[in-house]
Amino acid sequence: MRATVDTNIWVSSLLSPAGAPAQARTAYRDGRFTLVTSEPLLAELEDVLARPRFVCKYGITSAESDELVGILRQGAELVAVSGSSRVCRDPDDDIIVETAVLGRADVLVSGDDDLKGDPNVGAFLAERGIVVLSVRESLQRLDDETSQRL
Repeated sequence: MRATVDTNIWVSSLLSPAGAPAQARTAYRDGRFTLVTSEPLLAELEDVLARPRFVCKYGITSAESDELVGILRQGAELVAVSGSSRVCRDPDDDIIVETAVLGRADVLVSGDDDLKGDPNVGAFLAERGIVVLSVRESLQRLDDETSQRL
């Protein structure tokens, strides 16, 4: 499975080490899916994790942040994006849609209701063979694919 994963999932994987986002991080580390991402998404992740709110309130260290971004950068397929996509209500979400489309992802994994619930975004992606899934839905899909191979 080729997946573009939203920043909110990676951030949540650090905030809740036993939650579904952390399971997605483990699945990626174990090579269960191919991550399709872009420099703007990785830069956004670095920026979010460096914000005082996350550092002070949640105790996320620069070492944890660097490790996560390094792991993602190391094994991901990086897609060059132009930032010209205009599909989403929130223009900040356009870059993840563009990344998924240009990277020929099968799924876009997000906890963002704008991406999951917007019929225009869903239709745009569906025309390109991409489905928007929650992190739990993506984990279930990975499990289903694994059991089909056995």
